Amino acid sequence: MNSRILIALPLAAVLAFPAIAQTSSSQSSQAQTSTSTDTATGKAPLAPPSREGFWGRINPFARKKYVQRQTDPIRDRVNELDDLTAANGKAIKDTDARAQAGIKLASDKANEADQHAIDAGNKATTAQQTAQQATTRIQTVETVVGNIDQYKASNQTEIRFRPGQVTLSKNAKDAIDEMVNGVKGQHGYIFEVQGFSAGKGQAAIQTSQKMAESVVRYLVLNHEIPVYRIYLVGMGNAPTTDDAKTKRISGGRVEISLLKNDLEQLSSNTGAPATTSDQQQQPK
Repeated sequence: MNSRILIALPLAAVLAFPAIAQTSSSQSSQAQTSTSTDTATGKAPLAPPSREGFWGRINPFARKKYVQRQTDPIRDRVNELDDLTAANGKAIKDTDARAQAGIKLASDKANEADQHAIDAGNKATTAQQTAQQATTRIQTVETVVGNIDQYKASNQTEIRFRPGQVTLSKNAKDAIDEMVNGVKGQHGYIFEVQGFSAGKGQAAIQTSQKMAESVVRYLVLNHEIPVYRIYLVGMGNAPTTDDAKTKRISGGRVEISLLKNDLEQLSSNTGAPATTSDQQQQPK
């Protein structure tokens, strides 16, 4: 009786082992089936090989073809994963290149916009400066035009004549030369020439006129002063003011006054051209 029990126990263990293995395989298969098929390749996971029977699971004498059949699906799946990894890497590089190109384009556009803004600011500054200069010139012109007929004495000299003399002496010519040298090339000036003579009545007026005419003749012929810039008057024996005292002269004399307005100042400040009348009548 004991010997039968000893023989039955090993036999029962050998027969129960396949059943236990099949149950474990069935549970593993069910667990894999319940796993999501959303894999990297989009394919279902590899299923374990179907092995039926006792020797199909514990056969220690597997041949080369058998091993190859078991590993080929795994190798194919590895190759697919390598291809997928390479494709993903290339897609990442392409995306990065497009992103870098977009960033560079946006940066170039921003720099271009900044440059346009700087150019616009410079042009606005230049326009403002030009407008300010124009306003200043207009104000200067308005001031000059308002005072165009207001002449102010700039220089004055006196030419003395001996009684009965109407021609210029050397000293008189030197005095006129010194006075005229300061007005060459200028505008907005006139010479006022007043003759005074001793005597009475019309004779004194004619004598003073002749002395003043000798001064005008010298200005026109020797210094090319336009006639329209000279105002001549023979005052005869009219009283003059000298040292705040009114008195009559005993000899002949001519008083030359250089009068200026603001036109010359306008020409020097704004670069304005000479007036039309000056351009037409000034000798070349």
